[in-house]
Amino acid sequence: MQENVKLTLMSKIKVLTVYSMGFLYLVVGIQHFTNPSFFEAIVPPFFVYKEALVYISGFIEIAIAILLVVKKTRKIGAYITIGLLVAVFPANIFLYMSETAREVLDVTKHQALIRMPFQIPLIIIAYWHSQESSSNIFSIISCLLFIPTLIYFVSL
Repeated sequence: MQENVKLTLMSKIKVLTVYSMGFLYLVVGIQHFTNPSFFEAIVPPFFVYKEALVYISGFIEIAIAILLVVKKTRKIGAYITIGLLVAVFPANIFLYMSETAREVLDVTKHQALIRMPFQIPLIIIAYWHSQESSSNIFSIISCLLFIPTLIYFVSL
């Protein structure tokens, strides 16, 4: 009986994290369209068509938000999230290396450095969201990662 209560509570927490991340991806995705220059500043110079890349990644983030909150499409949404996080990682490296990009985003070099490892918990949480069921330990780890990751995400 107690095991079922734990699973039910963990399931509710997981759904809360799914909806929270979905909302955040929606907000950030919309920001790609309302303030594209902010995101263009961190596109590495070896990429062409910076504005198009910003709009495409914004569209993908909005799609992720929708896919995550719909249970039937959550798994694909989570995997797309992982792919996007890997794809945009060069922007985090460029932000760390470029003083101009840091000035546009109003972050220090230290803050840009801290930003990079946060991709890892975002990927772990997305993977957790892709799984219909997970071990209790993985769910607990994902929950524990969620809170500081959410705080970080909101502070961007």
